[in-house]
Amino acid sequence: MTKQILIGSLCLFLSTGMAAQEKFTDHLKRKTTGEGTVILHHDAVIEELVNGRNGHSKMANPKDASGTSAASGGQKTDAGAIVSEDAETVGTKVSKVRTRSNGYRIQVYSGGNSRNARQEATRVGNRVKTYFADLPVYTHFYSPRWICRVGDFKTYEEANEMLRQLKETKQFNEAVIVKSKIVMEY
Repeated sequence: MTKQILIGSLCLFLSTGMAAQEKFTDHLKRKTTGEGTVILHHDAVIEELVNGRNGHSKMANPKDASGTSAASGGQKTDAGAIVSEDAETVGTKVSKVRTRSNGYRIQVYSGGNSRNARQEATRVGNRVKTYFADLPVYTHFYSPRWICRVGDFKTYEEANEMLRQLKETKQFNEAVIVKSKIVMEY
């Protein structure tokens, strides 16, 4: 009788050890009687992000004192997103966290509310892109007119320097600096 209890407890111990090695995505895909089926279509990078580098689920990994997952090898940002420091080893781009903040943009066009004004705002934005390819261009309809604004500047001085460069092209003489919500990446 004691042999059977010993063998039963040993089998139970070994089976729980094997279950701990199961990947989280494998756990999702496992077919169980009376339950639905999950089919996952994803890249190997996603598999690594979810299961961790050595196959253990990130859900099972404790968080360290800094608030980042111990297996993530990343950094927690103010917005709560974890940005990977080892993006080169994974082989993918890491998305930057985007937030909106108060700042300045340069308004290069302001027109009416007609279709022609919309087309002109788009043309002016494209013209800015030919001179400054890295400068973000925003064409919007702010009632009652179409406007085209460029840049995301934290300070007035940054915006003023770009305004000077825009005016040097002799193409954007009516450009002005305006306060605006800007997109910040970090």
